Amino acid sequence: MRLLLAVEPVDFRKGIDGLVAVCRQRLAEDPLAGALFVFSNRRRKAIKLLVYDGQGFWLAQKRLSAGRFNWWPSLGQQPALRLGVHELQMLLWNGDPSRAQAAPMWRAIGSVG
Repeated sequence: MRLLLAVEPVDFRKGIDGLVAVCRQRLAEDPLAGALFVFSNRRRKAIKLLVYDGQGFWLAQKRLSAGRFNWWPSLGQQPALRLGVHELQMLLWNGDPSRAQAAPMWRAIGSVG
């Protein structure tokens, strides 16, 4: 599953339909293609996750009780950043995904002698 983080903050008054429009218009991605989208509000006190499971959309939100999410990429050339599963997990725990150390997703298996 592709995990795409929207770099630019979104208005959290948006629900599923509004976030689907953001996926199509700003991110140029098809929200029905099975990717999980990660959004932040302007103050970075909350994040929303949007995913389509083949029958409908799931929308989840995490709002911090204190503080804000410390890590978020700055606006650059790309409107979205691809994340690994371990990076999303770090983000949800308010860590720094850029410092997450994990084994590569795929490793070539050598021949057994």
